[in-house]
Amino acid sequence: MTGTPIEVPESFALSTVQREGERGRAWLATLPELAGDLLRRWKCEPTEAVTHGQVGIIVPVRRTHDGMPAVLKISFPHPGNVHEPDAFAVWSGRGAVRLYERDDARFAMLLERAGAAAGAGGGSLADVEDTDEAVAVVGRLARRLAVPAPPGLPRMSSLVAEWECELRDEDRELGSPLPARVVAAAIGTVRELGRDQPDTLIHGDLHFTNVLRSERPEGSEGAERSEGSEGPERDPWLAIDPKGYVGDPAYDSITLLRSRFEPLLTAPDPRAAALRRLAVFADAAEVDRERARRWAQARAVTAAHWGMRHGDPAWMVKATEALAEALT
Repeated sequence: MTGTPIEVPESFALSTVQREGERGRAWLATLPELAGDLLRRWKCEPTEAVTHGQVGIIVPVRRTHDGMPAVLKISFPHPGNVHEPDAFAVWSGRGAVRLYERDDARFAMLLERAGAAAGAGGGSLADVEDTDEAVAVVGRLARRLAVPAPPGLPRMSSLVAEWECELRDEDRELGSPLPARVVAAAIGTVRELGRDQPDTLIHGDLHFTNVLRSERPEGSEGAERSEGSEGPERDPWLAIDPKGYVGDPAYDSITLLRSRFEPLLTAPDPRAAALRRLAVFADAAEVDRERARRWAQARAVTAAHWGMRHGDPAWMVKATEALAEALT
């Protein structure tokens, strides 16, 4: 089995230390040895250079016992990453990459590989130029992932009191940068819709780059309709990086607006353009259009506050503010 240590990308190491400080530096020092141990334990050989997201590394591998391509994912230990393998386990490959192995104590998983062999079509939905098509794919995927949730996963309905307090506190501490009616609308949504949520597993962060083209065989275009299939056919698009939340599928609507801001903000009527995109998502996901609008508005307020607090680029903060106001 492999004895070659992995190389942690410098950009990932720098961003981890900037975000996590000494705790991040200490974790990074253990990462090559940790990855090597998992590769030996799960009988895998690296096949390509290590890549990364915001909070974890991805090691493309091949399983030595059957030649199956896969990826080893190791995330920085954080509460937001705890329930990712639980969501994958529930979906069992239906609309999401398959979970082959997990080590929850070390925030590590061996997952089905997707996206890398997509060819000219692009590896993720971010590569699909037709925005309506990409939004509709996310909507259909959101519908497919919305299944009865098991016990033990975080219920969003239990967090709404905290969300309401955070909206008020952030508005006050930041000097009320948004119009009062915009913040009031967000608070109203959290109060009214937050407690009225189904017991449904949802992704929680379903944006274009978190949806990858599957590496399915030729001739499997109908795989997305094979609900019970465990054979080689796969859905054409597969979700990655779920939060494992339980609640309203309409909650994911905001990510489809923030993924491509410019066409919305430069449209003759930005509100109409945003509502149209939300309608495409809602209809494909089979959720109520008004719920999708209200969740998108509330989450835009929260995102604007977060961006101001944590130093998002000024253009992004302004765009998010404009979105929150347009949807009010």
